[in-house]
Amino acid sequence: MIIVMKNNSTQQDVEKIVDILKEHGLGANLSTGAQATIVGVLGDKAKLGGFDFELLDCVEKCVPIMHSYKLASREMCPDGRLVQVGKEVIGGKKLVMIGGPCAVESEEQIMQAAVGVKQAGANFLRGGAYKPRTSPYSFQGMEEDGLKIMRKAADAVGLNVVSEIVAHDQIETAAKYCDMFQIGARNMQNFRLLREVGRSKVPVLLKRGISSTIEEWLDAAEYIMSEGNYNVVLCERGIRTFETATRNTLDVSAIPVVKERSSLPIIVDPSHAAGKTKYITPLSLAAIAAGADGLIVEVHPNPKAALSDASQQLTTQAYGELFRKVGVIAQAVGRTME
Repeated sequence: MIIVMKNNSTQQDVEKIVDILKEHGLGANLSTGAQATIVGVLGDKAKLGGFDFELLDCVEKCVPIMHSYKLASREMCPDGRLVQVGKEVIGGKKLVMIGGPCAVESEEQIMQAAVGVKQAGANFLRGGAYKPRTSPYSFQGMEEDGLKIMRKAADAVGLNVVSEIVAHDQIETAAKYCDMFQIGARNMQNFRLLREVGRSKVPVLLKRGISSTIEEWLDAAEYIMSEGNYNVVLCERGIRTFETATRNTLDVSAIPVVKERSSLPIIVDPSHAAGKTKYITPLSLAAIAAGADGLIVEVHPNPKAALSDASQQLTTQAYGELFRKVGVIAQAVGRTME
């Protein structure tokens, strides 16, 4: 349930509502928007007994939230949430651009990638240090050594670091080097991991599972937020369908649906959706036109030599060209790149 305060309500009125909720063993999530101040009720509203907030002079109305994802819902934060990562804000007018290789392979490789994506205009460096691969014989990543050199490269050029963790026991180590954790598609419903990253308070990029509905995806975000970490960004990366022309099918429609149902920012990963470099640019442009808050793109200084996902990684030069084309669409839909 959310409690909508009247326009003339004061800070003291809001505090009174919060105190009443605490007296009944409930929590509160405050959202001060352009239209109204909203108090989200956290917990089982049955604890309120027969108490009616609408009888208070400062309350406009009470509205039930019918979704299972309460904190992630649009009702809880009508103006949308902004996620702060370092000096960058995700979810505002400015698009966030994330680029880097599928996997960290060497210090030389990641430094070249960092310089390339920074020159193009990216805000974040991505790279996998822990690699959950389909085959146990495939390259599994450099683990902490990979995180160390990625942090070094990002600091050298002034980028934030986002990297995937695949188990809860990696959180403490990864937090030393990452500005943002990525939860991959395979782990979207790893509920223990979701709870632990929620407790870590480190911002989270939550990818959609390959066969997950939007509601299941938002429920996964709720696991993180229920532990007090509201810094969650969703990532659409394509879902598994009968189509084999691409690696996955990019669900562009998920962008406006998420914007309608949820308060969370959403970015798009065209690399994993396409599986082929020639499709990355058109999918990227479609995503921004549909309202995405940014892109995460795989970029490698020499894709042909990549140890994983060679067919879907752009060169740094191609990434720069993509960046310029995205800028045109961004301007057309009222977004900025700087």
